[in-house]
Amino acid sequence: MIESLSSRLSTQRRHRAAPLLKEREQYLAHLLQIGWSAHRVLEVATYLVHIVRMMELVSLRCVETAEIEQAGVRWANDEGAERVGKRPETSPVHFAKFARQWLRFLGVLNLPGRPTGCFDVQVAEFKDALEVRRLASTTINTYVTRTENFLRWLSARCSELSLVSVYDVDDFLASKRDARVHLLTISGHCIALRAFFRFAEEQGWSPPGIWRGIVGPRIPMYTEPPAGPSWVDVRRLIRSTQGKTSGDMRTRAVLLLCAIYGLRVSEVARLRLEDFNWRSETFSVLRSKRGGVQQFPIQYEVGEAILDYLRYGRPRCACRHLFLTAQLPYRPLSKGAICSVVQRQFNRLGIQSKHRGPHSLRHACATRLLTKGSSLKEIADFLGHRSTQCVAIYARYDRRSLRKVAAFSLAEIL
Repeated sequence: MIESLSSRLSTQRRHRAAPLLKEREQYLAHLLQIGWSAHRVLEVATYLVHIVRMMELVSLRCVETAEIEQAGVRWANDEGAERVGKRPETSPVHFAKFARQWLRFLGVLNLPGRPTGCFDVQVAEFKDALEVRRLASTTINTYVTRTENFLRWLSARCSELSLVSVYDVDDFLASKRDARVHLLTISGHCIALRAFFRFAEEQGWSPPGIWRGIVGPRIPMYTEPPAGPSWVDVRRLIRSTQGKTSGDMRTRAVLLLCAIYGLRVSEVARLRLEDFNWRSETFSVLRSKRGGVQQFPIQYEVGEAILDYLRYGRPRCACRHLFLTAQLPYRPLSKGAICSVVQRQFNRLGIQSKHRGPHSLRHACATRLLTKGSSLKEIADFLGHRSTQCVAIYARYDRRSLRKVAAFSLAEIL
């Protein structure tokens, strides 16, 4: 392995003489496989020699993070012959980073666990029950996160669900209102807590009837127009990504998928290379909420943008996700990173919009479809909604159609 990275005999001898040769070379081979350059892997190999020496790792054993940090400090102060030249990247921080990554890969790193909460067992069983019901993963994560939020707040009052009453839930929701949390978010908390306390009652953890007493706030429907940019601004966003850098090509493809197809950020993040059938010029989307697979024709500009990214911008690696990070180690682009990509373009152009993320482009897509004459049913199907209720807000704010209705005359009939 080391011979393919360095032709220097002294480097090869030092590498072979250090302990855990097999484990180190296994990790180096992994780095090469996921796309790391030989120069970068050689740097890691050098660090690993220092790591096994400073930590006295003659055989595999479990290692605590505190031990790694202490070894990094000793290494930084070491002036021996094995010391790498004093460069900024040879700090204790980098020593600890490479050590953690290698030991985590080998499965012997003991990470500091978070303190065990009073209700961790109940939350885990609640999550299992939601998975049995085959709810969407996003729904499960939302329910669990909001339930954990409540239980953390509750743990300051009591440590047993058998002592909880509906008044505790009311106080929790009141604290959210006092913190000026949006009514829709509070309503989401109510839905999650009703599901949790219904399950808790079935398990005999909590007093009966709590879930029936959780009443969400009344939310006036359609009080605000859809919070998306105008289509003129959407076109500005897309035109601003005509550059030839890998970042520009990736951003352009993301913007087009969000604006033309109205995809959710989680749906964009999940796209894989095999989802695109270039022969039939179609691609498939695994819907986040409905759970089904929906096919779309590949619009010309979208297809060209994705092909440009695949040919000239996407890193060469084994990962099958469509969008990848630009830095090593290459991994799928997360939902948060996609949001940052879109928001960065909004901010760079100074586009004024209440919301500036991928979901605002979904709103812009729906509004555009309505102005082009699509029915609410067609829009709901296109966006992956179960019913037209979710898109009814666009009808209320379609001023052009409303003016036509207002101008309708019964004179000819009468």
